[in-house]
Amino acid sequence: MKNQVCDVEKHDYEQLIEVWEKSVRATHNFLASEVILQLKPLILNKYFDMVSLKCCKNVVGDIIGFIGVADNKIEMLFILPTAQGQGIGSTLCNYAVENHSVTKVDVNEQNPRAKDFYEKMGFMVVGRSELDAQGKPYPVLHMENDKL
Repeated sequence: MKNQVCDVEKHDYEQLIEVWEKSVRATHNFLASEVILQLKPLILNKYFDMVSLKCCKNVVGDIIGFIGVADNKIEMLFILPTAQGQGIGSTLCNYAVENHSVTKVDVNEQNPRAKDFYEKMGFMVVGRSELDAQGKPYPVLHMENDKL
């Protein structure tokens, strides 16, 4: 079945962090490489355990995209650059909305593709912060979907 949502196990974290890094490098060109390398162990060793994770795999079973949800909010959604535009993000986002009652997401203002994606998924910008969750100067757009 195309873009089936799968469970994530702890042993999948190495694949997830590879997807995360490749996706961030392709979509977050405002982040210096050093910043990405500083975030990587935090994501791998802390943040993955703080969210409910689901993924999509390709035909050979490799993870090509994943989503992390906590408290009705998408905390992370990353798709391999080679798999973007194939409906994987939409599948994972719809799964989160339908199964986790997701109504919120924050996106980096400097990542307009993410904002456009979430707008297509029914989210609207409801606020803005100058700093990201780590207190860094990367403005964040707060988006909500009130269709639920």
